[in-house]
Amino acid sequence: MSAALGIFDSGVGGLTVMHAIKQLLPHEHLIYYGDTARVPYGGKSSSTIIRYSLENAKFLLKQQIKLLVVACNTSNALAMQHLQELSNIPIIGVIEPGAEKAAAVTRNQHIAILGTKATIQSGAYQKAIQKLLPESSVSAIACPLFVPIVEEHFFDHPATRLIVQEYLQPLKNQKIDTILLGCTHYPFLKKLIQDEMGPGVMLVDSAATCAEKICRTLLQCNLQASSQKRECTYYVSDDTEKFRLQAERLFGETIPKVLLKKR
Repeated sequence: MSAALGIFDSGVGGLTVMHAIKQLLPHEHLIYYGDTARVPYGGKSSSTIIRYSLENAKFLLKQQIKLLVVACNTSNALAMQHLQELSNIPIIGVIEPGAEKAAAVTRNQHIAILGTKATIQSGAYQKAIQKLLPESSVSAIACPLFVPIVEEHFFDHPATRLIVQEYLQPLKNQKIDTILLGCTHYPFLKKLIQDEMGPGVMLVDSAATCAEKICRTLLQCNLQASSQKRECTYYVSDDTEKFRLQAERLFGETIPKVLLKKR
């Protein structure tokens, strides 16, 4: 089926999902929308996040997509039910596959979740993990500074390491063996998080697990693309050139053009 997969996020973080999809599905047409004018979502009210998410989804649905990917964990946590009422096409989020992976790889059932304030407060990841592992111990940490750090490409700044240390300090004596990165921006900080927690802690990337579920869903619904040249289209709500440069720095891939979504 030649229709595209539509992906949305609050900014560049959802590109981690798009990158994972590219690796697994080389023939799919992908349309990405980053709501860069309103990033970050994590500190906003539930009603605002739901409104933004619905607007993003409606924009992508107008592109005649065959599957919608909610690459924003915050939108997934708070708006998924509302999004599912918009269309009968498959809608895939990051929370369910991320929770399934964390539950599968933990050895001692001591799991930590790192996410935005809104995602953590929603309890979505906590509920998903404890549904799978009722006896598990789940620690949830809001890391509101991680998204702007990634958006500004401050990976190697000395302050970033200090911020990571501050957020992760409460986990040090809790026997954590698995950390779920509950925001698609966070994989860009994976090395710093791993360095802080040590090699014995498994990091679960919700972007990668989401891409795996997309593959399964396309197969089950017979929606796979026939052999075709892949096309990737990028839209943002503000500052196309900043987004293009951010994306190229993050992934080392040339993006010839980013389109501005018309309001």
